[in-house]
Amino acid sequence: MTLSSIREVNPWTVLAIASTAAFMVMLDTQVLFVAFDDIRASFPSVSFATMSWTLSAYTIALAATLVTAGRMTDRFGRRRTFVTGLVVFTTASLLCGLAPAPGLLVAFRVVQAFGAAALMPASLALVLSVFPPARVPVAVATWGAAGAFAAGVGPTAGALLVEAFGWRSVFLANVPVGIIAVTLSISLLPESREAVRERFPDALGILLLAGSLTLLSLGIVQSERWGALSLPTAGVVTCGLVVLLWFVRRSLSVPHPALDLSLFTRPSFRWANITTAVFTIGFTAMFFALIQFMTSVWHYSVVKAGLAMMPAAFIVMVLAPLMGRVAARYGQRRLLIPGGLVYAASAALLLLSLDTDPSWLTALLPSSLLTGLGASLVLPQLTSAAVRELSSDEYGAGAAVNQAIRQFGATFGIALTVALLAGATPSDAVAYFQRVWILILTCGVLASVAALALPRRSRSAAPVVAPAPASAADQLFTDSPLHQRESRARNHQ
Repeated sequence: MTLSSIREVNPWTVLAIASTAAFMVMLDTQVLFVAFDDIRASFPSVSFATMSWTLSAYTIALAATLVTAGRMTDRFGRRRTFVTGLVVFTTASLLCGLAPAPGLLVAFRVVQAFGAAALMPASLALVLSVFPPARVPVAVATWGAAGAFAAGVGPTAGALLVEAFGWRSVFLANVPVGIIAVTLSISLLPESREAVRERFPDALGILLLAGSLTLLSLGIVQSERWGALSLPTAGVVTCGLVVLLWFVRRSLSVPHPALDLSLFTRPSFRWANITTAVFTIGFTAMFFALIQFMTSVWHYSVVKAGLAMMPAAFIVMVLAPLMGRVAARYGQRRLLIPGGLVYAASAALLLLSLDTDPSWLTALLPSSLLTGLGASLVLPQLTSAAVRELSSDEYGAGAAVNQAIRQFGATFGIALTVALLAGATPSDAVAYFQRVWILILTCGVLASVAALALPRRSRSAAPVVAPAPASAADQLFTDSPLHQRESRARNHQ
């Protein structure tokens, strides 16, 4: 891979700019949950179902375009994609803040998601391109900590903005930050792209991938409204799976696919993404359910509920870089396995201690401390574990797949939480929430089990290793055009 002006670039400056963008995108995602009621109040004649698209349209568009955006990141340049994403995201935020009608707000949210889809894989690919292999786990952990911290402070920040200035301020606050980030990015970030420039990725494959992910996301988001086992839900999900299978078949048969499926032959990439999926379901369910529990059962205000969750967010912010250094020395596997179990223990405490009595100090705080510790062990390590066997030309695509899986996990986590809480009344709410705590506990345990399958790293191995030889089970792709393309690229390097 060829880098421009890499010697003049401070990697920590690149990390700071990339982390700021990740923080902004994640914060915007979270604050909309607390701004939703205020948005509805501005358009009283519009139904709840229509207004809910201000949330779900963003999620669907982001999940559907992340993988393709990651491929474009490697193809057209990381800095170019990053700056483009910043401009689109910032402009769409301004338009959202000024939107005079719900339909336009939903449309601008989709555009905002397109900008976020370009930002996320490009920001991580930039970080990966400027840090030496020995420092990658620390850098990725710091980048991930910014997003995790944004998830923790999002409810409080959103509630404070809405109370003081209204829901439009949630979007308008992105504008000055985005302008500063664009200015710094143009002057301080290096450009890099894939070393072996081949033909443009398969256009039909891009459409098939976006279409399949859109249908699957739509089925998950709408399952609570349509019914999990209803004909519309089953039909949309089935169509999504059919299109996904079509995409897989085409990707295995064309020389320049939209997504190189041979990435999944790398054990670290495969199992790190499985771990990401199950852990993100539990992480999102924890965040979403605790806000609902404190506001509906304990009758906390949204601001007070957000403040009650701050200890976990600060623990992640403080510990994540330290855990990255530990991962650089001992490998991500040694953190992911206990991290999932610690997170499961935090859910077990919720199951045993939370009731109708609003006792934050004795009932919620101990669990929050374990939540922060578990999240700091797991979340920042997932992406670095996924990309550790990838070549530099695959950073953008690999990071985008991991981020897309996080988005699907988040969408599914919210959908499951809503389904498990459906029908709850004030008299039996605690019992309904206990179902969610059991879900979170299960996700933590499953994350640890999946992490057990990650390859062990020998003591003499470097923190980020070259792609490992395929096992017998990985020979599925050996004779495909995908495998041949990858081999040509490596030989060229």
